[in-house]
Amino acid sequence: MNQEERRQKRQDEFKHAAVVVTVFVLVLAVMIIGAAAALHKFLPKGTKEVKTPDTQSTEISDDTQTSQNGSDVAEPAVDPLDEQAAQLVSGMSLEDKVAQMFVITPEALTGYTSVTAAGDTTKTAYESRPVGGLIYMADNLLSTEQTTEMLTNMQNIAMERTGLPAFLSVDEEGGTVARVAANEAFGVTNVGNMSDIGAAGDAQKAYDAGVTIGTYLKQLGFNVDYAPVADVLTNPGNTAIGTRSFGSDASVVADMVTKELEGLSSQGVFGAVKHFPGQGGVSGDSHDGAVTLDKSLEELMQTELVPFQKAVENGVSFVMVGHISVPQVVGDNTPASLSQMMVSNVLREQLGYQGIVITDAMNMGAITGTYTADQAAVMAVNVGVDMILMPQDYETAYNGLLQAVQDGTITEERIDESVERIVKVKLQMQ
Repeated sequence: MNQEERRQKRQDEFKHAAVVVTVFVLVLAVMIIGAAAALHKFLPKGTKEVKTPDTQSTEISDDTQTSQNGSDVAEPAVDPLDEQAAQLVSGMSLEDKVAQMFVITPEALTGYTSVTAAGDTTKTAYESRPVGGLIYMADNLLSTEQTTEMLTNMQNIAMERTGLPAFLSVDEEGGTVARVAANEAFGVTNVGNMSDIGAAGDAQKAYDAGVTIGTYLKQLGFNVDYAPVADVLTNPGNTAIGTRSFGSDASVVADMVTKELEGLSSQGVFGAVKHFPGQGGVSGDSHDGAVTLDKSLEELMQTELVPFQKAVENGVSFVMVGHISVPQVVGDNTPASLSQMMVSNVLREQLGYQGIVITDAMNMGAITGTYTADQAAVMAVNVGVDMILMPQDYETAYNGLLQAVQDGTITEERIDESVERIVKVKLQMQ
């Protein structure tokens, strides 16, 4: 090989090496860019690295402001139902929003002494005052055909007026409190006393009871059941609760309550745990007058509140607050249903509950013996309650609540807060 050929060979080898190096560099660059993009994908937006006083590098979230280079900041996850509910509520009149905060009997809605149908009178009354829900008693429920027709018509009236379903509710616990199962005309099985289910120690039985009750209620047209009873029967002499409770062991009651709620939910019926903060340890009956539970908050957390805490953790949509007084916690004899401490501090903040708070029936002696219908309604809403059940005088309670907003005793923002919770649950029913 002469000198010219050797020179040409070296040039060819150099070109080949250059090509190889170039390709290698390009591949490496692509890999680095890809890795950086992947890493960026899994890092939260709007984070930056700062030096803490001990000079260690710490990554903190910068969610409150846009970084200097204008990059996007991370937004907290928003439940689409929250946004939809807020939008619907923003389009409601104040009168309609206040009406949504009541659950009343069909008699209170229509002015009739006995209601077993939902016809023109019901429609006219509801169009004027679209209450959030109705509660039906044994006298309203005569047979399967009659009840189904009445509830179907009522729901159609509600949907036409508001675009949302009404809470069609009933006290159907089983055992001694069974508006439907106690009537032979319906031909359904009474699941029996909760005390017997609790004594068996098998939570599956509580689930089965929920399924059974939920099945026949749903078929009739109900969507809310004021059950299960979450009261822990720590006072054997308590006749107001008695066999309605799953028992005296808070842990057992908690398990049973949770499983019954699951059974109801599986059939499309929303359960409401009651009677917060727990009235299984009292000796009186709030139907008749004031009832006091002499326990500290620490004692309540160890027993009475255990079933409610578990129900909250499992996503219950309704908690019914009772009218018992807890002076060691509240500082006076104000009923729990009208207490800022019990509703907002204990139930909302300490137990972390974000669903609907509904009162026990406000026509009970524990309320009517001290407060007028409008006083009780305004107090309840001011302490954080969302829905007023069966006020002693619905017109007085409604007008009193409306007036309280108009004169500034209650802000409209406070009303919106409750109605958004109500609407959110209704959206889940559609």
